[in-house]
Amino acid sequence: MADLVVKSKVADNIRSSGMNMAGDTVTALDKHVETTLRRAVERCKENGRKTVRPCDL
Repeated sequence: MADLVVKSKVADNIRSSGMNMAGDTVTALDKHVETTLRRAVERCKENGRKTVRPCDL
């Protein structure tokens, strides 16, 4: 795992909505972010660019 998200910030965000967070939520979110970034990089390369843009996400 790449540890791309900050557990305390995710927990604070969820708690601010009056909800609780399961222990494996951050792991799942981290995997989701990693996959999203990998796809964005691939799309960027396919378009002949070296800069990832919001539209790549």
